[in-house]
Amino acid sequence: MKKFSLFTCALLLSTSTVFAADSIDEAFKSGKVSGDITLHTVKYDNEGVVDSGFTAGTVGLAYETGTFYGLSAKMGFRANHEFSEVEEGDYENSFAHDALMTEAYLKYASESFSITAGRQAIDLEWLGDYNEAIVAAITAIPDTTIILGYTDRQAISDEDESSDFTELTNEGAYVLDIKYKAFDSLEFNPYAYSAPDAVDFYGLKTSYSSDIFSAIAHYATSNVDSMMKDTTTDDGNILNLELGTSFAGISASLGYIKTDKDYGIGLMDTYGDNINLMDSGNQIYSADAKTVYGSLSYEIAGVELGALYSDTEYGADNFDEKELNLTVSYAITDSLSVGLLYADIDADSDDADSNDSTYGSLTLSYSF
Repeated sequence: MKKFSLFTCALLLSTSTVFAADSIDEAFKSGKVSGDITLHTVKYDNEGVVDSGFTAGTVGLAYETGTFYGLSAKMGFRANHEFSEVEEGDYENSFAHDALMTEAYLKYASESFSITAGRQAIDLEWLGDYNEAIVAAITAIPDTTIILGYTDRQAISDEDESSDFTELTNEGAYVLDIKYKAFDSLEFNPYAYSAPDAVDFYGLKTSYSSDIFSAIAHYATSNVDSMMKDTTTDDGNILNLELGTSFAGISASLGYIKTDKDYGIGLMDTYGDNINLMDSGNQIYSADAKTVYGSLSYEIAGVELGALYSDTEYGADNFDEKELNLTVSYAITDSLSVGLLYADIDADSDDADSNDSTYGSLTLSYSF
């Protein structure tokens, strides 16, 4: 049994007597049930390979107790069902199983500190999805949030993909993430990740945001363990610069991403990422990739319209891949929403590992 699992069991046992106190009924009665029922369909028209796609329904259900002396608990599940597929195996390629317990954690929170242990959703710069983890958040220092975490296993579970919890490395991964607001509009975010015997990486993200203007300057570099290095994997780095503006209901941004000439970002995206905004963005993290991208969004009569475009030149042979994403979303009611996506990928015909593709998806979701 893993050390993480032993620790979690010990924590569960140590807090069971607290939850067995006289007010345990109130903690559970004041809890909240949440969830969603979602239908998702996607169809890929691929050049050079067989077309693919599927239609699936997923149901998410979660229950979170009320707080008792700073303690609370949450459990969440997601189940999925196949309705149709273009080719046999398309659904199974995206959904590894029919149901998954996505969340199961205990949390203690005070005014200046919180700690969460168990299966939980995490959204950090290079760590995402669901993790079996221990995460502490310290807010005792003014204008500063310090995240300290350890994750052992990770899974994906949403409307179009589901994978079981699997080990990240033999020794898990550690993260230190600090966010400091120097002013109301300026934030510094230094961070460090370490996956023993795999990769360490460090970065600094600086963000500025006002009513009409925003800017991002972000740089990160990796140190790949000698056991992981080969002809295609070694130390890497990434630079991301972005400018944005908002006016009259229109939001627009223009950005630039550059990776290491020889080894791209050097395993930094192994556990999640947030720099790549494209729905696919197949080559943005490749070796010697230089990407120019832009976004545009506008809301009218409750309908949100969005467009994303990227042009990536990559590799020693200067291959090129362009991608366009068009989105439409509309909240039919407070609980019922619909979203449409159209994506077109124009890949360099000289690159045997990249193919043109056009695909579209529709997502209908009822949340409660």
